[in-house]
Amino acid sequence: MRALLIILLSLFCLTCGESIPQPTTGPTTPNPTEPGGGTTGGGGTTTDPVYADIDLNNWKITLPIGNPTEVEPPEILDYRNVDVLRPYLYDDTSDTSLVFYTSPGSSTRNSSYSRTELREQMVPGSNSTNWTFAEGGRMYGKLSVPSISLDENGDPYRTIIMQIHGRLTNEQRDLIGEDDNNAPPVLKIYWQKGKVRVKSKLLRDPDATYEEALATSAWDDDEGYTFPEEVGTDPFTLEVVADAGGMTVTLNGVDYPIRNASMERWGIFENYFKAGNYLQTTDETAEAIVKYYELEVSH
Repeated sequence: MRALLIILLSLFCLTCGESIPQPTTGPTTPNPTEPGGGTTGGGGTTTDPVYADIDLNNWKITLPIGNPTEVEPPEILDYRNVDVLRPYLYDDTSDTSLVFYTSPGSSTRNSSYSRTELREQMVPGSNSTNWTFAEGGRMYGKLSVPSISLDENGDPYRTIIMQIHGRLTNEQRDLIGEDDNNAPPVLKIYWQKGKVRVKSKLLRDPDATYEEALATSAWDDDEGYTFPEEVGTDPFTLEVVADAGGMTVTLNGVDYPIRNASMERWGIFENYFKAGNYLQTTDETAEAIVKYYELEVSH
């Protein structure tokens, strides 16, 4: 009887590991890693915590609170001591990660979803200097989605973990009569049901003029591509390379190229990278955690 009980308990534990963990950290939960904190070894000695080596000098962050609230350099560099940030951006020294927590709340002007997400700033504190595909850019990250809420059907919600977002110059904005510099995101990378899904843009009319192609309505979503590898809640690497011919997204060393006539036309826009946790639901009970272990950008 005892042997049978042990076997049943073992089978139970194996099946438990198949589920997506649910978030246990909310916006009222204190930062689990206090600045200057450490761990005590068996001999009673205190060791300094090891933090993720992520340079935030060229990033601002948008939070799911306020109008929404944004924190730019240099303030973001001291994120461990910025009270408004600590529930949403904090260290987990148990695995040397930078944690992005979010739940539905405030959203930006052109979205109904909330985020804890970094936005590249080539000049710290300014959104005005960006890059074109001709100039090129590369973003690399090692990350994971360790916990995310389930929808009413028992499936995990999805979240955007990386983006390349377009931007109109002031001259382009005035040319088409827009009241802001927003252009479509040319690349969205989702964590979706344990896999990585890529979505890009297609020009609706290949013969559109320069002025016509500047409008958001001139662009449509492509069919998208889901990498066959199941990443689940484990860490994985993502690399995005953009150049004059288009883009290549690489998951754990496997490439997915996006190179077509539409990408060549995308060269009219300026762009910037984004990374973090952009939760794709308005369910007030939902929440998600994304961890970044490494994040770097080059041009």
